[in-house]
Amino acid sequence: KVAFTPFVTLLPLPLTPDVAVAADDSTTTSMSAAWNSVDGLNSLESEKKFVSFDKTAYQAMVNDPSRTPLFEKAIINRLKSAEPNTQTVLDLGTGPFAFFALTAAKNGAKQVYAIEASKEAAASARTIIKKEGYEDKITILEGFSSDITLPGGEKADFAVAEIVGSIASEEGAYATISDAHERLVKKPNDPRSWIPSRIQTYAAPASYSLHNLFRPPAFDWSKLDGEPVRFNCRDEGLQLLSDPVLVEDISFADIGKGTVPNERISFTVDGKRVDDNIAKFNEEFKRGRVADPEAASIVAGNSVSGIALWPRLLLDDDVQVNTRHYPEGGHQRSHWQTVMPIMAPEPVAVKGGDRIDVVFDFDVPSEVTKPSSYKITADVVGV
Repeated sequence: KVAFTPFVTLLPLPLTPDVAVAADDSTTTSMSAAWNSVDGLNSLESEKKFVSFDKTAYQAMVNDPSRTPLFEKAIINRLKSAEPNTQTVLDLGTGPFAFFALTAAKNGAKQVYAIEASKEAAASARTIIKKEGYEDKITILEGFSSDITLPGGEKADFAVAEIVGSIASEEGAYATISDAHERLVKKPNDPRSWIPSRIQTYAAPASYSLHNLFRPPAFDWSKLDGEPVRFNCRDEGLQLLSDPVLVEDISFADIGKGTVPNERISFTVDGKRVDDNIAKFNEEFKRGRVADPEAASIVAGNSVSGIALWPRLLLDDDVQVNTRHYPEGGHQRSHWQTVMPIMAPEPVAVKGGDRIDVVFDFDVPSEVTKPSSYKITADVVGV
């Protein structure tokens, strides 16, 4: 589910600055949420084991100017590092347009093996490849890569794997790359064998405008049952309270050494961010005709609803894909969403200098068809 903050449709709501759940001086308020990677998303199977996408989602990926041109650049750079028509390329999760497979074929790859688990996407990819005239260079292999052996036992010189979720690991990248390491790539321990070479997840506590405006008993956020809200990348209804921190870091060349967090990280609420967020919420609330927008924005700006998460991709040494501005975490255009579970029935009040102690407990399995699961617990400590 993608959250768009529809302020223009909001009716004026009575809201006063004392309605947030207080985290008073010297008190601790606990928050938590747990979910798995397919909750709220399309799944390839009825058993909801693996994230999948419809064609409009794939089109949004192709049209993303912060993603596609950078992948193209990295692929072309990698192909230029060797003589033309000498490299075999593996495209893991080619999608219905086989876009990166075609990029490789058009720029000097000897052979491209494009793997796609979705029957419909694989059929679409075959049609497009035939139309483009690259049937001799691109072979579509349908199924999960863990069930596929390349023809003749061949291995790829490098692999393109845009299987990165809004939490980097949620589309099964860890399991997929672990398997490819063993069977499908010639030099799996070389970072140049992978595009991207590394995927990361960043996190920060955040305020959410609608969580403040819609409250119990009229609106019951607990019915989400931990399922995170997935925000459009430029939704100003979500604002960060602290500087982002790296919480997940998976190197494809050292796949067994990727960090999957299960430790406490302390965030400090930034007073300047709070002031900036109040100003942004105030403008939005005015446009949305919220009753007493100034008071409402003070409440929203001084509150935490959950922990926001988003991915960052390091394609090679010189090319990175940032889904929010790096390193401060500001909004920017991206097809990737920012994920945030609502971690309490009502927002918890905070102020500059308060501490939010967070434990990230990510269970990222080594089986492709087993969804990752995520649990976040937090203590909001008033100072």
